[in-house]
Amino acid sequence: MGYSGARGGLEAILAAEDLVRRKRDHAPAPWSSTEQITARFRLAVDRVMGEAGLYDEPTAADAFRQAEADTLEASHLLRAQRSTLPRLAVSEPVDPGEMTVIRRIVPAFREPDGPQLLGRTSDYTGRLLERPDGPPKPSQKDSAIAEATDAAEATDSAERTEEQRSPRRFMDLLRKMELLAEGRTADDPEPHDITRKPARPPADRSAVLAAMARAESGALVALWYRSILGPDGDVHEITLGELRHGRLPLRVRHPHTGNPVTVGEFRVTEAEAIEDLDGADEDRTRFDIGYGLCFGHNERKAIAMANLDIANRRFGRSGPLEQLLLLTIDGLDSGGFLEHLKLPHYVTFRSMVERKQAMRAADEAGEDPPARAAEPAGKDFPIVMSSRSRDGR
Repeated sequence: MGYSGARGGLEAILAAEDLVRRKRDHAPAPWSSTEQITARFRLAVDRVMGEAGLYDEPTAADAFRQAEADTLEASHLLRAQRSTLPRLAVSEPVDPGEMTVIRRIVPAFREPDGPQLLGRTSDYTGRLLERPDGPPKPSQKDSAIAEATDAAEATDSAERTEEQRSPRRFMDLLRKMELLAEGRTADDPEPHDITRKPARPPADRSAVLAAMARAESGALVALWYRSILGPDGDVHEITLGELRHGRLPLRVRHPHTGNPVTVGEFRVTEAEAIEDLDGADEDRTRFDIGYGLCFGHNERKAIAMANLDIANRRFGRSGPLEQLLLLTIDGLDSGGFLEHLKLPHYVTFRSMVERKQAMRAADEAGEDPPARAAEPAGKDFPIVMSSRSRDGR
């Protein structure tokens, strides 16, 4: 009966989809090109790429336009697009130390090795709303300033030394001072590919980091804030060691020679968080380092990742944190489960109404209420439902 009712609404569904297209593609406002979206909504495009797990700015911009700026829906579209693409090669491991830095701040140290590069940021700007009537009109003076600025940036980039472009990371300074608890091991296990095999607790660190890299940014920040507030009894003392935004090389093996070949670059945000070790079985003379890295320019996500990396290694196995990180922060899973509530549920709700009526009748007659159906097995972990498909099934 339920499927019959859903099929009866097919005409309304098609009309709704047509209305979306007409309002989006034929709006009175000018058409937003892919280049405009990439340039003017760069942070939203970066967020979509990170949550979808696919680095391609034009495709992410097209998904952002089709989703009418709904970043979660855009990530859904981009991940669906990725599933149709062949996997031609696997990139070579890249050392984050090779990053060409665009922005670098070290809040934990006043004079770190290498420069502090503020880059493009509004962190130090007052939150005052600007409401221009239209795009600024370029003047001859503005054009001259822009040309001079571009020339100065080009000269600065050319004169910047390799050390300034790729400064030594703050973690190396702590290691030199013997203040860092070494977590590196001699073996190098193969990273867990969460796109091929879902991760479940207990999971490798690579699986947890990969899950956080693709997580919905707001969900990750919310979970980080919960861990900081400590409702689970865990105590944290967090300092942000270093934050970077820059470009890394993309290398693959040449199919004929077998040699690594650089085929492009991609932008990432990297964060290292420092935590004071104060547990009974921890080395209280040292610090622990948490790590976060995600596509594009998304500093909130990288910082939350780095802090949750530490929290999970310290407290994840003794509490719910690891399970929450692996099972609840994927935007497509959680959003898909929420969105499916808008689909027809009248059959199941009707059964609930009839059960309530039967219980009321039994109570009025002085009889024992009817037995409730047995609870489904497997309640140790929450059920993760896949996000809806494009036709709503």
